[in-house]
Amino acid sequence: MVKSLPPLTWFRSFEAAARHLSFTAAAAEIGMTQSAVSQQIKSLETRLGVPLFVRQPRGLTLTDNGRRLLPDVDAALETLSFASDRFEISPATGLLTVAASISLAQWVLAPRLPEFSKLYPDVPVRFLSAIWPDDFQSARADVEIRFGSSKQVGRDAVPLLPHQLVAVKAPFLQKKFDESPLIEAVGTSSGWQAWSEVFGGSPKAKYFSDNYGMALQLAASGVGIALVSEVLASQAIKAGIVERAHPGSIPAQEGYFLWTSPNNSMASRFSEWVQRELTIQDTV
Repeated sequence: MVKSLPPLTWFRSFEAAARHLSFTAAAAEIGMTQSAVSQQIKSLETRLGVPLFVRQPRGLTLTDNGRRLLPDVDAALETLSFASDRFEISPATGLLTVAASISLAQWVLAPRLPEFSKLYPDVPVRFLSAIWPDDFQSARADVEIRFGSSKQVGRDAVPLLPHQLVAVKAPFLQKKFDESPLIEAVGTSSGWQAWSEVFGGSPKAKYFSDNYGMALQLAASGVGIALVSEVLASQAIKAGIVERAHPGSIPAQEGYFLWTSPNNSMASRFSEWVQRELTIQDTV
């Protein structure tokens, strides 16, 4: 059986932190929060079973294990970069190109896309999977839905609201809130610990995923209760795929932001349609 690898994002965080010897500088470079970088590296250390950094008040130093790992990670990332540089993605003529995470495309755009097709039946739409800032730079899309904090996504992007995290579960999951397994998305700044600071208790996650979309899918499958972006969960709640496990919510430190290519009328219409759909959902 082939052994599964840790997520590539963990290695990217490790490499940047090792190069800068700073979680803060690494976060600024790859477009994440400092806490997200720290959490991803901690997850990598747990997965590998060894410490990679010595945390000091004034910075970081690599452990022997970290020094041993770094050259291999450097070489792997360089190989991937070289391989991807041979392919240049650009929007095809006549297509409306939309770059977004798979999670958002699956849970937010896909259920609503038939309505857009009714309004604009002759407009073909191409989706590109993009998460990190450099992904969007290479995508050259007409519309981008970026994930991160307001500082990371750029001043020219507008937030998709509501900017909250909600607890959701499958309708058939009958266990009480404090008896249900909890699901948490790793790599975001707010999780069950932040939830406990608002609503009390001492919730601890049992299952972890590296994105909100997978966390939402686990909840829909009856695995437990997931804390996810309300933007991502809204259509699933409306469709009865999941339901609110608690009436409360907490602010999200990261969220989804919409960027539209200037002087592109169809891109503007698509963006206006997305915002209108989410506004309608928020009022029903």
